Amino acid sequence: MKTLQLGTSWFLEEAGGLARVYYGCINYLPLVGVEVSGLVAGSDRVKQSSAGKVETFASADSSTWQRSLSLRKAVNRTLASSHYDLVATHFALYSLPALDILGDLPLVMHFHGPWALESKAEGGGRLSTCVKLAIEKLVYKRANGFIVLSEAFRQVLHKTYNVPLEKIFIVSGGIDTKEFDVNLSISQAREKLGLPQDRQIILCVRRLVQRMGLENLISAIALVKRQHPDVLLLIAGKGAIAGALRSQIQELQLENHVQLLGFVPDHDLPMAYRAAELSIVPTISLEGFGLIVIESLAAGTPVLGTPIGGIPEILQPFESDLILEGSTTEQVAKGLIEALSGQRKMPTSEACQTYVRQNYDWNVIARQIKSVYQEVIQNHK
Repeated sequence: MKTLQLGTSWFLEEAGGLARVYYGCINYLPLVGVEVSGLVAGSDRVKQSSAGKVETFASADSSTWQRSLSLRKAVNRTLASSHYDLVATHFALYSLPALDILGDLPLVMHFHGPWALESKAEGGGRLSTCVKLAIEKLVYKRANGFIVLSEAFRQVLHKTYNVPLEKIFIVSGGIDTKEFDVNLSISQAREKLGLPQDRQIILCVRRLVQRMGLENLISAIALVKRQHPDVLLLIAGKGAIAGALRSQIQELQLENHVQLLGFVPDHDLPMAYRAAELSIVPTISLEGFGLIVIESLAAGTPVLGTPIGGIPEILQPFESDLILEGSTTEQVAKGLIEALSGQRKMPTSEACQTYVRQNYDWNVIARQIKSVYQEVIQNHK
């Protein structure tokens, strides 16, 4: 089976959940017999770092119009150069310009989230939201099959975009579990990172945008420190509300209890997870999966998550105590206090890592994606 994979960016140049999944598809699908060629926006270095599998159609800083024209040309050229069995795309905007040149090729949409709804939740204007929704609907109408990360997003795709349920397949996000097994104790990881040994450290890895629940999390720490005065929350990530979060920390006089780390490179994340007592995902809306949940578990660090979107789908089969009662400040604080004081059951490092290896390693996920591709091709004949 030979596939053309349309992505947004190359993971080694731009971080993010979508880029991670795309990177995984490019690297792990060939191991299960799925040949891949890819197109993304990025630099000339992409082709070399992807061992020739991925080429760029435009630079990442070019205009949307330029990227659209360049993508169309690149898809046309790529399809003319070889026979493909299927086109898989990971973002509606980078699919629209090529829809009319795909011919009768089956198209699979990797649905990473409702672009329009996420934009609205993060403060986007009405016109922008409407345009994004229209683009999504046009692309989804052409798609022959969809891969979503969770049942939560399967329902969003069905109810918001009227996609028939029988066209939607659930395949969880995957990671290379070996990359997160740093084989160090918490104490050793903290020593390497220069973190204090005598404090209860909580890690939160998130984009700093509104729907991530970071404001509630910071307010929760003000309550947690009353019972656990040595608590230290480390927030890794960058985004639009960084300034507002910094002001909130100052207003609540939490400078000694909450630190904004800024962007932490992906190769440093396994050590950061391992150094924490636990990690937390405080999302308040539109969490399709939560790759950071399985990243933390793969490092051997228990993770508390709000009951939003796909988070409980990961945690419920493993340990229900890892699911918070809700996403409010009080509910987040209650869960953290219980976890830090031993009232809430926290799994062992070994149990966390075993669960992820068996269910979310890319070797498992790649086979599931291949199975979906095969079914879509068969149904399209």
